[in-house]
Amino acid sequence: MFEDRLPDGALSPKLSHMAVLAGHYAVAENAVAHGGHVRTIAAGHYTVAGLSRQVRLGDFVAHRSQTGVHLGEVVRVEPELTYVCPIEPGEPIGIQDTIIRKGAFRIAPSDGWCGRTINSLGEPIDGLGPLAVGLESRAISNTAPPSMTRKRVDTGFKTGVRAIDIFSPLCLGQRLGIFAGSGVGKSTLLSMLARADAFDKVVIALVGERGREVREFIEDTLGTDMQKSVAVVATSDESPMLRKMAPLSAMTIAEHFRDQGDNVLLIVDSVTRFAHAIREVATASGEPPIARGYPASVFTELPRLLERAGPGPEGTGTITAIISILVDGDNHNDPIADSTRGILDGHIVLQRSLAEEGRYPPIDPLASISRLARKAWTPDQEKLVSRLKALVHRYEETRDLRLIGGYRQGADADLDIAVRQVPIIYEILKQTPGERPSADAFTDLATALKNASAGVVPAKGR
Repeated sequence: MFEDRLPDGALSPKLSHMAVLAGHYAVAENAVAHGGHVRTIAAGHYTVAGLSRQVRLGDFVAHRSQTGVHLGEVVRVEPELTYVCPIEPGEPIGIQDTIIRKGAFRIAPSDGWCGRTINSLGEPIDGLGPLAVGLESRAISNTAPPSMTRKRVDTGFKTGVRAIDIFSPLCLGQRLGIFAGSGVGKSTLLSMLARADAFDKVVIALVGERGREVREFIEDTLGTDMQKSVAVVATSDESPMLRKMAPLSAMTIAEHFRDQGDNVLLIVDSVTRFAHAIREVATASGEPPIARGYPASVFTELPRLLERAGPGPEGTGTITAIISILVDGDNHNDPIADSTRGILDGHIVLQRSLAEEGRYPPIDPLASISRLARKAWTPDQEKLVSRLKALVHRYEETRDLRLIGGYRQGADADLDIAVRQVPIIYEILKQTPGERPSADAFTDLATALKNASAGVVPAKGR
């Protein structure tokens, strides 16, 4: 390439980028656009003849019609036929239409994307004009950094949510799952976590969400924090391909910021709908189900996505991933929940029974675990939390006994302490989305216990 004849530093970044592109298209394989013709059309996919030797799984193809150029993804390759799932629903495709190979789908994030809302294809949907194009183009189906090159996770941070900061504290670069049934409060808790001030950038993937909630989340929840955030949206009415791509595009954007040295918060709501989208695409391509209707590719794609989060190589930043998992029928052992639980670095369990009692967020402190909690606790805090969990467990296991009047004060000293203190602990763990984040959860808890022993009623919202 011609830049090899120039001394180092003679080219500007933009000229260097153009030189790379020129070198790329100077190769005959890249300069020629291979094509084929539509052979069959079915619900959810169509087949193309003449492309089998030129494409690979995951490649994008383009179809030109009267309404413009429409993209599709290769999901199955046979000797004579290639199976393609259209990206956009309702794409007008006819027999013998020409299909052109495009290669792997790539986006070029930049700092100018902060404050913007985009779709899975990296196109703006907020009406604020075109997006700036970054200097580096990244494939959305990337791989995680090599394990031995990644930094260790050792720095805790405060989320502002007392139930998490006390019982399941988090660290920068951790991957946390929020497990709950429908309507229990996953999205509300995610909105509270999005306000944490420990991050330089925030990337949010809203997958399969209700369309009316998008503006509410961005304008009300994020508010001024949107200036450092990028939202990737694929609502429930969009095609399964777009819903499948949304977390991949969001992860790619987060990797861009991480490689610049930023500490990034990645929120995905929800991974279950990502799995549903993969299932729809795999079913259309003929892949057989193996567990509750899910094909094997779902359990391959989940770790590939989640492993990309976490600490980056030395000299880069971190991606702290907080994802929601919708458990079907409140069954926390359904295939998606069970698979993701083993990949993540901790899980927060939301119980419907706690929500029905009016405890928000309805976090079960005994069922929730942070595998990196010891890196965030001090030794004294770890001992205190161990004691608190013992009291909560004693309080809950004797609930039926106390309801039938079988409890007598003075018979069990530990139970007496639990009966006095656990209701206070539950009360201090309550938080609403409109309440300001807690600066120090342990101090708030100590103050509440001290006031209760002195007979002082705590003020709400503190």
